[in-house]
Amino acid sequence: MRSNIAHVSTQKSAPLFKIIDETDDYIVVDKPALLLTHPTKPDHRTTLWKELRELLAFEIANGGQVSIVNRLDRETSGVVLVAKTSAAARRFGLLMQHRQLNKEYLAIVHGWPDWETKIVDAPMDRQGKHQPSAIWLKQTIHPKGAEAVTEFCVERRFTKNILQPSPQSSPSGRGGPKDSPRKFFTSPSGRGSRNAAGEGDNLSARKFALIRAIPKTGRTHQIRVHLASLGHSIVGDKIYGPNERLYLEFIETGWTPRLEGELLLPRHALHSAKLAIENEKEWLAELPADLRQFIGE
Repeated sequence: MRSNIAHVSTQKSAPLFKIIDETDDYIVVDKPALLLTHPTKPDHRTTLWKELRELLAFEIANGGQVSIVNRLDRETSGVVLVAKTSAAARRFGLLMQHRQLNKEYLAIVHGWPDWETKIVDAPMDRQGKHQPSAIWLKQTIHPKGAEAVTEFCVERRFTKNILQPSPQSSPSGRGGPKDSPRKFFTSPSGRGSRNAAGEGDNLSARKFALIRAIPKTGRTHQIRVHLASLGHSIVGDKIYGPNERLYLEFIETGWTPRLEGELLLPRHALHSAKLAIENEKEWLAELPADLRQFIGE
């Protein structure tokens, strides 16, 4: 059995991924955020698919393959199932088709839901098919869209204190997120510690919740769209969060202090926590360090 931590790329900045489970038929990994699952352009960017092809070079040379079963967005972390043979790929494909490959995600959202459990049954389609959209891939709820059903459950509610610099504490004298990123820390009481703030800085208590999401269908951005439709967008979501123009700004400028001030996290707070074959097998991935830190663990 190979090491459960893989770092096979020659690029020193490439993220690590953890091997959760492996057999002759499949490998299950814990993908870090900000690692592309599959190549989207003919360039040399590191992707999970490319790294797995390096890791499984022996298997591929002997007739194997790398077929990613459940693709995650670049910013989403967590469990990814990969078939190593054509027979396994066909089997997993049929399981997904018959909805016997069950997925669970954890998401950190803005606000405190006034419900404990919720089922959203709202069809989805690409927004640009029905109205002008500055973002080609943006999805929306639309009656002419494909069936989309997600079950949500509140795992935890918490308050986080967002440190907002005042004009006096900003080097430029203007203050605000454009010039200095907001800092944040979690306090169970919601009051925070005055020692964490500088003179003149303001602590703004904000409400957040940890949500378990169980998609019953597999539409693009389904969890993100359904949570936003409930008024609880995912923290760090550049498309479905506070303003879609933040995504366009990110594409143009990259990550900046101004974007940090608006989004709080450099990636959307969505994690693939569990993948299970019905009545047979399940794989788990614990919440990663960046999200644990955000909720104060």
